[in-house]
Amino acid sequence: MTNHWIDIGNSDCILIMGSNAAENHPVSFKYVQIAQAKGAKLINVDPRFTRTSSKADIYTSLRSGTDIAFLGGMIKYIMDNKLYNKEYAANYTNAGFIVGKAFSFMTVFFPVIKPMM
Repeated sequence: MTNHWIDIGNSDCILIMGSNAAENHPVSFKYVQIAQAKGAKLINVDPRFTRTSSKADIYTSLRSGTDIAFLGGMIKYIMDNKLYNKEYAANYTNAGFIVGKAFSFMTVFFPVIKPMM
């Protein structure tokens, strides 16, 4: 997380993955509860059912090692159903530069470094 915990209080939806924030960060978790009081949904993804899971609107238990597939599915669902804030993504992120018609996985992202001989 790169933002401050206080920002969580203004969220519409919060995803806590692999963390038991309710027990490990009880003071900071109050901002999650502030957001929930304003109508935000809390999604907890964790193999274990924890105190955070008990506070979540949606709890999903995953097998260890399947978290990246889960996140990929979440991203696809959000993109397909346009559930993201388009104005924010266009004006305040680099999403418009990395996801476009010209995007290809064949593009070299890192320069090829030849070993010195």
